[in-house]
Amino acid sequence: MNDSSWKWQEWQGLPYLTCELLSSWRHGFFTQQCYPHPPEKLVTALEPKADVYRVKQVHGNRVLTPQEISSKTSQENLEQQFPNADGIMSDYETQALWVASADCNPVLIGDVETRKVAAIHAGWRGTSQKIVPEAIALLQAEGSSLENLRIAMGAAIAGEVYQVTETVAAEVGKSITEHEEKEKVLNALFDIEDSPLLEDSQAGRVKLDVRRVNAIQLEQLGIGKEQIAIAPYCTYQQPEYWFSFRRTKEKKVQWSGIVA
Repeated sequence: MNDSSWKWQEWQGLPYLTCELLSSWRHGFFTQQCYPHPPEKLVTALEPKADVYRVKQVHGNRVLTPQEISSKTSQENLEQQFPNADGIMSDYETQALWVASADCNPVLIGDVETRKVAAIHAGWRGTSQKIVPEAIALLQAEGSSLENLRIAMGAAIAGEVYQVTETVAAEVGKSITEHEEKEKVLNALFDIEDSPLLEDSQAGRVKLDVRRVNAIQLEQLGIGKEQIAIAPYCTYQQPEYWFSFRRTKEKKVQWSGIVA
């Protein structure tokens, strides 16, 4: 697993992160210092001529293309600016795809052969519904091979501080185990090497590493650990860089984007 391939960059004196695995694409995991600039402004740090695409994130597993976003915005969602989804996959060049996060896992994906990219918002609900494998299935349908994918997960709440109910942990855990019953799922998760679960002192609670679950989903697809990078940053524990809804209860976000 690549977690040492991250570098700080600056845009107008404001810090953002890039990942060596995605060095073939203009991309960035932007910090809270870049708030409240929207993607339409942040894109100038990556590719000023790129067309910007984003969605109304609803904690599901729906992944759209820019063409579908344009179509659904005009047809299905007349009362809102962006269609409901939590992932975007490019269908042409010079498209900038963006997702917002506060504690959830922002995932950027690139294919070194087809040059297609995807941006995913993977909180615990989306992770339980396998949104990242869903995006990868769509990439495969467009000609991607698993060995050509490069996947970077940005700053998110770390497992050691993300307390959830055992019910939530089991719901997420079903995505990487063969069990359905809560106790069996939890036991199976604890048995995994580098387990995504930690014990918690409060009864009925555990600590959950959502990014680790996403990584296991990828490994179960056959994607090599060397193709995956996880940023060594926690939104909850590092307020100097990141917003955290769990920490402040404020509805502020940081944006992550990648240009096809």
